[in-house]
Amino acid sequence: MWECLECGRIFKNCNHEHRCGLTPSTIDEYILEQREDVRPHLMKINETIKKALPNAKEKISWRMPTYYSEKIIIQFAAFKNHIGIYPGPEAIVTFAERLRDFKTSKGTIQIPYSTPLPVDLIRDISKWCLKNRN
Repeated sequence: MWECLECGRIFKNCNHEHRCGLTPSTIDEYILEQREDVRPHLMKINETIKKALPNAKEKISWRMPTYYSEKIIIQFAAFKNHIGIYPGPEAIVTFAERLRDFKTSKGTIQIPYSTPLPVDLIRDISKWCLKNRN
């Protein structure tokens, strides 16, 4: 067991990665909370999704930047070694060929910080999610 000295939360694993304090209220606040070397990646992803989904609303949901209309369209989040993008399982299947260079799971894409951002792919997945999730 491990207790965070800042917020007092107790975790099963030692030095569990988490965010102390209040949940950010905007995507910009979320990005500013991240490590300095991670921010440019998040800003580029956010810019790409925003352009692809100009009418979508923004919020923080599950402590992640979220784009939604009537339902969640797509989400993303920063982790220690990668950015997670959450388009849902159907998008992973649809874009499987273009995602072959990335680690994926049921509804998640992991993009390592060491890899150039696949901006065109993120744009296309965002547009697909808007069309097929709503």
